[in-house]
Amino acid sequence: MAPRDSAGNLEMNHTAPNSQPGAKISARNVSKIYDTADGSIVALDDFSLDVQEGEFVCIVGPSGCGKSTFLRMLAGLEDISFGSIDIRPGEDPAKPLNSVVFQEYAIFPWKTVIENVAFGLQMRGVNEATRHEIARMWLDRVGLGKFAGYYPQQISGGMKQRVSIIRALANDPEVLLMDEPLGALDAQTRVVLQDELMRIWEETRKTVVYITHSLDEAVFLGDRVILMSAQPGRKLATFNIDLPRPRTIDTMNTPRFAEYRAEIWAMLSREVTRAMEQQQ
Repeated sequence: MAPRDSAGNLEMNHTAPNSQPGAKISARNVSKIYDTADGSIVALDDFSLDVQEGEFVCIVGPSGCGKSTFLRMLAGLEDISFGSIDIRPGEDPAKPLNSVVFQEYAIFPWKTVIENVAFGLQMRGVNEATRHEIARMWLDRVGLGKFAGYYPQQISGGMKQRVSIIRALANDPEVLLMDEPLGALDAQTRVVLQDELMRIWEETRKTVVYITHSLDEAVFLGDRVILMSAQPGRKLATFNIDLPRPRTIDTMNTPRFAEYRAEIWAMLSREVTRAMEQQQ
């Protein structure tokens, strides 16, 4: 029988890599309740999670389990009904506490690519020359340097999402919150950007909370995969992904990768079925 932590959650495999004393993110007994015309709906119930400095944590679960709601609460975009969330600030007070990347291409159509990437820095009062230098550096890192003067309608979907991701990174946040950032892309572009995102994270080691429906994506990117139950969303299990880094797309072809995916799906499939039954 797999061991359980102090909250009764299943703990799979080995100790999470990058674990350090003092969590960067600490969520305690978080619940979210919505009032509707049909009464109160519990979207998230008694959810607790610690994320360490520099850790990449992926959250998976069936549709409607509250994973995106939790991320929005981390970002301060949703109120918390019960419980608490704390993000420990860094030593530089000028750094933003978090930046968010959504599934939609949340970039400004009236701004050029470089202006979009530099936008967060502009809001922080960074002078134009410095912010454009930083934005140009990030564009060059992801192969978009020659598109700096283009407008969003002139570039592809994959390029737009690259702009969204590096705009968040250019602002140098303490925590990067990502809600299905590659979910709207075609399969081939998604694989390319998974690899690119992994490479960028290896260089920056940002603390990341990443929401996804893709088990392949979660196992490939994450130090840990948190599995949530069907509504109301609760933490059902934690899978510590003991795959060597740096990882490449070839990592997905290894037997251990397939074992992790199968272990998670064995539990997730039951929750997906339960979520579908709730909708009938």
